[in-house]
Amino acid sequence: MALKADKELKLYYSISEVAKMFGVNESLLRYWEKEFPMIAPKKAGGNIRQYRKEDIENIRLVYHLVKEKGMTLAGAKQRLKMNKETTMNTAEILERLKEIKKELLSMRKELDYLT
Repeated sequence: MALKADKELKLYYSISEVAKMFGVNESLLRYWEKEFPMIAPKKAGGNIRQYRKEDIENIRLVYHLVKEKGMTLAGAKQRLKMNKETTMNTAEILERLKEIKKELLSMRKELDYLT
C-alpha cells in the first residue's frame, strides 16, 4: 500500500482515493474512524473527508493489524494503546520488504526473459 511518488505531493486525499489505496470500502474507513480516534480526517464543507498523510499512516497501521495480522478491532486498539511506536515500525518494515520483493520479482522476470 505504498503511496505513489506523484501522489505524495498532495496535501489531502478523498475517501475514495484512500479506500482505493487499501482496497477497502469507504464504509470501512468511516467505521474505523469511529473506532480509532487517531484516524481523524479534516471535514470540509458538506462533511467531505480530507485525509492527510498522517491519517493515511494511521489507517495503514489499523489495516496492518486487522487485515494482514488478523487481529480483532479490540486487539488492534489494545496493541496501539500499548505500543504504537513498535507497531508503526513493524508495519513500515513489512511495507518496505513487500516493495523489495516486488522489485526483485520484476528483476527476476527481466533476467528470465534475457536468458
